[in-house]
Amino acid sequence: MAVGVKESTRLEERFRLWDANGNGVIERSDFEAEADGIINGLGAQGSSQADELKRAYLAMFDHLANAAGTDRMDKAQFLRVAEQEIINKGDAGFGAVVAPTIQAIVNVLDTNGDGEVSPSEMTKWFDAIGLDQAAADEAFRQLDTDGSGKLSVAELVAAVRDYHLGRNDIPLLGA
Repeated sequence: MAVGVKESTRLEERFRLWDANGNGVIERSDFEAEADGIINGLGAQGSSQADELKRAYLAMFDHLANAAGTDRMDKAQFLRVAEQEIINKGDAGFGAVVAPTIQAIVNVLDTNGDGEVSPSEMTKWFDAIGLDQAAADEAFRQLDTDGSGKLSVAELVAAVRDYHLGRNDIPLLGA
């Protein structure tokens, strides 16, 4: 399956966001910087959940870098490997590459330990990525596909998948 225009644009945006130092390549340090930014933004410094989040981000980078055969991916390499390892593999690709990171983020957000994210817990994430309250409320409503009033890891992985496949425009990843 070839990446469509919308999917390619979203992957290009993901590349831009991951290229933390703006040097035109993504490296392990870029993923580390994003993880640190999330940890700091959520006030989770020094927690075991923060350590898990950082390990998950670095494992995602390692997976993509190993598939690319390099520890410094330029945009073309990243687009190729993201298509190969995530997009083309569909649910399995998102499950293997993206889900562990989402699980780690949920573990940071989930303050009551029920394994899901409530609207009040998700507000921390929406604040961290700059969504105003009205947009955050609408995004949560769209993300809660089973109507439970909470978000499961499966719902969040599906939302990220659908975003990258151009099936939704839920602003879950920041800008």
